[in-house]
Amino acid sequence: MKNSSVKRWLGVWLMLVSLATTAAAADKHYTVTAPDGVQLAVQEAGNPTGPAIVFIHGLLGSRLNWEQQTASPNLQQYRLITYDLRGHGLSGKPDAPGSYREGRRYADDLATVLKASRATRPVLVGWSLGGVVMSNYLAAYGEKNISALVYVDGVIELNSALLVAHPEVYSGMASNDLKTHLDAVRTFLSLCFHTQPDTGTFERLLANAAMASWPMTKATPSMTVAAAQSLPKVTVPLLALYGAKDALVNTQSSLARLKELNPRSQTIVYENSGHAPFVEEAQRFNRDLATFVDGIPR
Repeated sequence: MKNSSVKRWLGVWLMLVSLATTAAAADKHYTVTAPDGVQLAVQEAGNPTGPAIVFIHGLLGSRLNWEQQTASPNLQQYRLITYDLRGHGLSGKPDAPGSYREGRRYADDLATVLKASRATRPVLVGWSLGGVVMSNYLAAYGEKNISALVYVDGVIELNSALLVAHPEVYSGMASNDLKTHLDAVRTFLSLCFHTQPDTGTFERLLANAAMASWPMTKATPSMTVAAAQSLPKVTVPLLALYGAKDALVNTQSSLARLKELNPRSQTIVYENSGHAPFVEEAQRFNRDLATFVDGIPR
């Protein structure tokens, strides 16, 4: 092989090594400790010096829910921070029901993640139960440390007017019988999607859901929610992005209630998505999120 060819291939190899090293440096995994002692698993991807986005997953989820965001070329310019809620994923799973019923604990968890990551006025993106976490955080800490909010099919309040009734599913998830519990978890996960994900993704998310704490699953329906106290005070940009075919959250009622609490909120509805538009229409979601983040005054 000629010297010029060797040099060319060597240059390509060095470039690939550099890119791999940069990517590895950008991906971080660490734990932080909440005020009540619960260990929380935190992950980071993207540009460590870019504007920060903190993703908060929903019931029976984890950071794995956000894989199409953390790996998205459209979002690599941002610092992408995910964490596993208490009782989920690789985070601690206390047995006491009070560890999950008290919404303030989830607020403190998020505050701990923000402080430990040193994220500067991040955008908070909360899916489903993640919306409750954001509302409770706002009630406890206000908006001074964040730049914007995105409710993704977020639970605004835990009441029957805003949620689609699935009594057998939720009672099954709370069952002490293993088969009943696991069958209900599978049904719940299926209800998250109007367009079901591929088999590999669904099986991974199902295994992920089965890792969740049973005491957490039982306690969540009675969790305290501070949306009525916190959302009217929000002045930072607030985007509500929902799927029209959501089988778990009543889209129109939830958006109406959010608008009632905060008339300044913006709305985007994906007509062909269910409860998880960031999975079902990931590319569109990522573009819309990037456009929203780029338009925030800083």
